[in-house]
Amino acid sequence: MAGLSASVLDIGPSARPASSVRSAIPDFLALTKPEVNFLIVIATFTGFYLGYPGDLHNFPLERMLNVLCGTLLVASGAGTLNQYLEHGFDAQMRRTSRRPIAAGRLHPRAAAWFGISLSIVGSVYLLATVNALASALAVFTAATYLLIYTPLKRKTPLCTLAGAVPGAMPPLIGWAAASGSIVSGKAWILYAVLFLWQFPHFMAIAWMYRDDYARAGYLIFPARNAGGFLAWLTGVPALALFIAGVGAVAANRGGILQYCATILLGLGLLYCASRQILLPSRITARQMLQATIVYLPLQFLILILRKG
Repeated sequence: MAGLSASVLDIGPSARPASSVRSAIPDFLALTKPEVNFLIVIATFTGFYLGYPGDLHNFPLERMLNVLCGTLLVASGAGTLNQYLEHGFDAQMRRTSRRPIAAGRLHPRAAAWFGISLSIVGSVYLLATVNALASALAVFTAATYLLIYTPLKRKTPLCTLAGAVPGAMPPLIGWAAASGSIVSGKAWILYAVLFLWQFPHFMAIAWMYRDDYARAGYLIFPARNAGGFLAWLTGVPALALFIAGVGAVAANRGGILQYCATILLGLGLLYCASRQILLPSRITARQMLQATIVYLPLQFLILILRKG
């Protein structure tokens, strides 16, 4: 880790001066994508809480904290390494040009070692304090995100599908930590909810910044019929998510309040999805994005409160 401090100082001419690692802490924190990690922690906790087979009076709080900590470390490492791999392209996009590496505030080598360290420490921590299955799932998630999804973004619009596979893993990591297995159908319904949720969420972001993505060479939309592609990858997953949400309530033996709340959430999401499809614009895309941000934590909260 001695080389880390030195490489922080090795910055480009456009960077602001930094005299110590302490002054770079906010940038290292930004590399971990805290806003994304917030949702990852919620999803992992939901998987653990619903996957715990025992009496809640004997709830394993320490194990839960361990899986959240380990998953957060691996996710932070993956987020950091993603920015390391893409910093040249990030610099070409207005949305991402101010990220620490793209803006020249941190040297790429410092970010790379930081990301590798977080990923290794997190996976080893999961192995030592939780179980091998949770650790293996976390490693699989980071590897597929970095080695498959990240390069595919410049090769095919189907990258969104590839990225949704590792992106939906946090509930399974939590479930594996709680029960030692992921064979339960309930675990895979949670996976389906998060898997489907990612499509309207990311399509909203992609439409808002499609010019930026195109400028950097990302093939998020096909060259022809971008509107049709948007409609399919927003409308169909949103409808399937509505069904999966109701299915998750049924699998967890929800009551009438859980069903009503889930249906209302799903209808709200479908309404925003229909507006984005029929009237595609930055405004409707932003509304779609906000709807997805509200939907996911509330849907998981509905499931958690039922068990509680």
